[in-house]
Amino acid sequence: MSPQLQDFLQQAAGRVEAALQRALAGTVPGAETLSAAMRYAALGPGKRLRPALVYASARTLRGDTFDPAACDAAAAALECIHAYSLVHDDLPAMDDDDLRRGRPTCHIEFDQASAILAGDALQTRAFELLLAGDAGSELKLRLLTELAGAAGVSGMVAGQAIDLAAVDRSLDLPQLEAMHRLKTGALIRASARIGALLGGADETRLGAVSRYAEAIGLAFQVQDDILDVTVDTATLGKTQGADAARNKPTYVSLLGLDGAREKLEDLHRRALEALSQLDRDTDLLRQLADYVVRRSH
Repeated sequence: MSPQLQDFLQQAAGRVEAALQRALAGTVPGAETLSAAMRYAALGPGKRLRPALVYASARTLRGDTFDPAACDAAAAALECIHAYSLVHDDLPAMDDDDLRRGRPTCHIEFDQASAILAGDALQTRAFELLLAGDAGSELKLRLLTELAGAAGVSGMVAGQAIDLAAVDRSLDLPQLEAMHRLKTGALIRASARIGALLGGADETRLGAVSRYAEAIGLAFQVQDDILDVTVDTATLGKTQGADAARNKPTYVSLLGLDGAREKLEDLHRRALEALSQLDRDTDLLRQLADYVVRRSH
């Protein structure tokens, strides 16, 4: 990772974590455990990739006039949705994991009911954050539509349902890609698009950003599948080999390790090709694509 990207990711993480601290500071009397579980889920260690994409896309489009403060609410909203999805994904009725980001999952640290409610509350808090942001009403409505579409039955939730139904089943490559475009890719795509919209993108530039984000969204999952069979639990921060243990279809199980790596490189090329169609300085987005396909955990 270049010093430039490392510095950018640290700044983005610092901004979104400060925004999350503010957003999750309050406690309703009698619901202290709920508030603690929300903070545990959202403020734990993490890559903060989705907020980083919000800031990076907006900065790419705005150039010298970029103001990161204009992106804070949206970045925090995306991280709230992502955190909620991980909390619910780890539940016994879903993937039944007890380790996430190198520490006990939310339902292990607290209890199942608190984890479910924390996920519910983080989801709705995301929309409150966008509504309270500084964007104009027309732009705000578009941002809300982007987030709702990516997070719900047309996006992430549908992908999770397909993933659960795929256990002990064989999927072909188009089916596997369709699932991950929803489960993982939809929120990554929305993060980049929301940042681009905050950056004032027209439809042509928004299309290029979308194609870029679709490629790195799939690439993120392919690399996850590769790491799941090549990296130990301590490095991953979650249980190594969990997908294989549950007999879930992955890019490695379908294509083999070498085939999955070839797929990853193809998606990387597609992301960079999309950036070449954007008439802006795309170096930061290019470095983020490099990070997605080269990360070690």
